[in-house]
Amino acid sequence: MDLSIRTNIWHQFGAAIDTLDSALRACPDQLWHACLWDTGAERPEWAQFWYIAYHALFYLDFYLSGSVDGFAPPAPFTLDELEAGLLPERPFTRIELQTYLGYCRKKCQGTIEGLSEEKARQHCEFPWGKIEFVELQLYNMRHIQEHAAQLNLFLGQKAGAAPGWVTTAKSGRGG
Repeated sequence: MDLSIRTNIWHQFGAAIDTLDSALRACPDQLWHACLWDTGAERPEWAQFWYIAYHALFYLDFYLSGSVDGFAPPAPFTLDELEAGLLPERPFTRIELQTYLGYCRKKCQGTIEGLSEEKARQHCEFPWGKIEFVELQLYNMRHIQEHAAQLNLFLGQKAGAAPGWVTTAKSGRGG
């Protein structure tokens, strides 16, 4: 795959990740466990700020792998997110999620840097359908951006301010 295409994909994918990072950093402590919307459900954790961020990061990591085979998130995270109806045993801290974000950011940049034509065309299969690896990564970027936007909207409504638009990825692997 052409180097300039990989570079452009990284600039935008990294910007989506950096948008999520900005939301994590901007969230006041008192909103970390707040619900983004009223679920009307017994388990409001599904809508809490920390969980939305965790969900986005877990699937970023998972979709970068392209398959459940051999996928294992770093500790303290588990595969429970793949099981319908399961929540983590406890809420994750901001530091845990920021560490996971750094891990995912490096994995994402490495995945895109190493993307070959063969890997790009590899078919990936999930319960929701089959997709080529390169399209899965675009889907993945949209998923990150969707949840980052939800978190930023919430921060704007509840904290009075939200992080600004991220034009391109921060330079370097660690960001």
